[in-house]
Amino acid sequence: MLAVGTAAQASSATTVHGPAFLIPVLHDREGMSLAEAGLVAAAPMAGLMFTLVLWGLVVDRRGERFALMTGMSGVVAGGLAAVLVDGPWQVAAALFFAGACSAATNAASGRIVVGWFPPERRGLAMGIRQCAQPLGVGLGALTMAFLADAHGIAAALWVPLVAAAVALVLVVLLVIDPPRPPATERAGAPNPYRADRYLARIHSTSMLLVVPQFVVWTFGLTWLVDELGWAAGFAGIVVAGTQLLGAVGRIGAGHLSDLVRSRTRPMQWIAWAAAATMLALGVAAAGSGPVVVAIAVALLVVASTVTVADNGLAYAAVAERAGAFWSGRALGIQNTGQYVVAAAVPPVAGAAITAWGYGVAFGLAAGFGLVAAAVVPVAGERPLT
Repeated sequence: MLAVGTAAQASSATTVHGPAFLIPVLHDREGMSLAEAGLVAAAPMAGLMFTLVLWGLVVDRRGERFALMTGMSGVVAGGLAAVLVDGPWQVAAALFFAGACSAATNAASGRIVVGWFPPERRGLAMGIRQCAQPLGVGLGALTMAFLADAHGIAAALWVPLVAAAVALVLVVLLVIDPPRPPATERAGAPNPYRADRYLARIHSTSMLLVVPQFVVWTFGLTWLVDELGWAAGFAGIVVAGTQLLGAVGRIGAGHLSDLVRSRTRPMQWIAWAAAATMLALGVAAAGSGPVVVAIAVALLVVASTVTVADNGLAYAAVAERAGAFWSGRALGIQNTGQYVVAAAVPPVAGAAITAWGYGVAFGLAAGFGLVAAAVVPVAGERPLT
C-alpha cells in the first residue's frame, strides 16, 4: 500500500511540476513570451488547487481506491489529450484537466498510509510517502527538458502520461481500502473543525513553514549563480542534492515522531531549527570572504533539508485528528493552504531580494519559522491511536 500510494503521488508530482521544464522550448521555439510559457506550465498546478478539497470529499464518501482509480484515469485521459492536441493553449487546457484529476492522489494516497499503518509506524511511513514529490519532480527534471529540446513538447509529455498509466495499473491491481468504521456512522461523525482549533493551527503552522521552504527552493540556485558566480550546471547539481537530503529529512522526522509518540513536538523542533538556520543563512549571505561563503553554502544545504521535514508530520497529524469521515477534506484544505502560500512566496521574496538583498530576505524568512513554532498546537495533541 505504501509503495503504490507513493508511486501514485510521484506520478501526480510529475504531471503537476514537470511542465515547468517545457518553458525553454515554449519560449524559444513556440514563440511564447516567458509569461505565456509560465501560464502553460502552471496550468496543472491551477487545476490541482481548484479540486483538492473536492477530491477530499470524494475520498471521505467513496473511499481511497475509488478516488485513486477515478483520479488517475482522469490524469491519463488528460495526459493523452495533451500529447495529441495541437497548439500550446490546447495543451494547457489538457494539462489543467490532468492536474485537476491528479489532486485525488494527495488525499487518497495519504489516507492509505494512515489507514493501513499502526500509530507507532505511521510517521515513518508518511515520511516515505512524502518523498514522492521530489521523486516525481526529479523524474521530470531528468527527462522532460531533454525530450522537449530533442523531439518536441509532445514527446516530453509522454513522461507524465506513462508514469500516470503505470500508477493507475498498480492502483487497480493492488490497492485495497483500509478498514474504517461502518458508513452508517458517517452522519454522526462530528465536524473536527468545530471541536477546537487544533486542525486550523496545524494548517497555519504548515503554511508558515512553506515560506522559508520556498524562499530557499526558489532562490537558492539564483543566489549561487548570480551572487556567488557559480556555474549553473554545478549549482544545479548542488540544488538537486538538497532535494535528496530533504527526502531523507522527511523520513527521519517521521521516524522521530513515532519514537516520541508525537507529531506536533517534532514539528515545533523543526520550526525552531528552520528559524535558526534561515537567520544564520541570512547573516552569512550578507557577509563576504571565502570562509563566510562556504558557511553560507553549507547553511543553504541544511536549510533546504530542515524546512521540508515537517510535511509528513503535518499530514499525519491532520489525518489522525480529522478521522475516517473528515480526513479527506481536511487533507485537501491542508494542501490548498500550502499551495496558495507557495504561489505567493516567489514574487514577494523576489521583491524583497531586489530591494534589500538575499541576506535580508533569508533572515526575514526566519521570522515565519519562529511564528510557526508558537502556533503549532503541542498542548492540544491527543495520544496517538
